[in-house]
Amino acid sequence: MNLIAAADLNWGIGKDGNLLTHLSGDLKYFKQKTSGKAVVMGRATLESLPGGRPLPERTNIVLTSDTSFGKEGCIIVHSMEELMTECAKYAPDDVMIIGGEQVYMQLIRQCDRLFITKIFESFDADKHLMNVDKMRSFELVWTGDVQEENGIQYQFLEYRKKEKDLSNGKSQE
Repeated sequence: MNLIAAADLNWGIGKDGNLLTHLSGDLKYFKQKTSGKAVVMGRATLESLPGGRPLPERTNIVLTSDTSFGKEGCIIVHSMEELMTECAKYAPDDVMIIGGEQVYMQLIRQCDRLFITKIFESFDADKHLMNVDKMRSFELVWTGDVQEENGIQYQFLEYRKKEKDLSNGKSQE
């Protein structure tokens, strides 16, 4: 299972149900990384998508506690247990967690890879991702070139879960 997100310098990811900024390069990267895969999101994230419609060319899995919620073109699950059962139908690398804040918080520790677009700005965000740089279980393994769009610089980063040292149960440093 993998996670993909765009975060500002304070790990902000959204404000008032929207992305912090529009970066076409990031949206292309997101599409490239998620097309043909199962994307896992919360109900509010689904509703924030264009037209509130599921993403094309992807299997859309929506985690919501609202048992009356339904959406054509989506697989709806109501618990972590249901979600894990559904995700088990796909290769782990073909499952991408795409938000929002609560879904990220619940699933980040179960992810093998994190694809983060780091935006070198600070926005007035009301939704955040954990500071991955402070998480001992992940290490930065790849950085793309710094890009600039609309005066905003950003960079694609990839983090991987560290291998466990089986002798003491701690992550290798």
